[in-house]
Amino acid sequence: MLQDIERYLACPHCAQALTRHERALRCPAGHSFDLAKQGYVSLLAGDAHTGTGDTAEMVAARAGFLAAGHYRPIADALAEAAADADPEGLVADLGAGTGHYLAHVLDALPGRAGAALDISKFALRRAAKAHPRIGAVVCDAWRPLPLRDASAGLMLNVFAPRNGPEIRRVLRPGATLLLVSPTARHLRELVGALGLLSVDEEKQRRIDEKLGPYLTSAGRRQVEFTLRLGPDDVRTVVGMGPSAWHTDPDRLAAALADLPDPVEVTASVTVAAYRR
Repeated sequence: MLQDIERYLACPHCAQALTRHERALRCPAGHSFDLAKQGYVSLLAGDAHTGTGDTAEMVAARAGFLAAGHYRPIADALAEAAADADPEGLVADLGAGTGHYLAHVLDALPGRAGAALDISKFALRRAAKAHPRIGAVVCDAWRPLPLRDASAGLMLNVFAPRNGPEIRRVLRPGATLLLVSPTARHLRELVGALGLLSVDEEKQRRIDEKLGPYLTSAGRRQVEFTLRLGPDDVRTVVGMGPSAWHTDPDRLAAALADLPDPVEVTASVTVAAYRR
């Protein structure tokens, strides 16, 4: 809930501490942010644009797919890695979506509070209810995050944007970022057959280069497993990711009809740790 993370929050305008006043959060400078009835708070600056956030349809697709357990090995790998992280401070999930992975990690870290950070209010309506110790905050990953300096003992970033300077600022000294990114093998059986966006072979190297000035690489592991997906599952996995913005529905329906039922699909990601 929001009261669990209130002491870690910062005003997006002046970076001062926020405190709760009835149905709003306020800072000493007088900036005020209403709490949504769905359980989240928006700490976006007034000129922020939310057009890049996941739509209600994308969020619903992701929620269904994750609830079915298809990506459980990824959530398990995150929870296992989180056990070795800094035992103090906030657990912040940058690009948290529905809060699925954050909730799984919090189950493995009793007593810790978690902040689900995302630009999609549709996603955060679900994240606010994903776990009793999650507070959901609408924010822009590419702007100063509405968190206080050195407030997080652990940060998660799963298939989401990465803002190196802000991640470093928010992490405590010695704290860890756990970053999940797809490899070039991820969903490869669907990429060609359905014309989906592919993953660059150099993606991990580029991530390392961008984070290098701010964080130190602290190990990684590859998590790879096979999914058996029916037509509805395939349609869902397309609709919940970036390909949803670039896929023609009619062409997708025709291509789906040519796939076996079920189709075996490779899930392949890298779980990398970086330390401040």
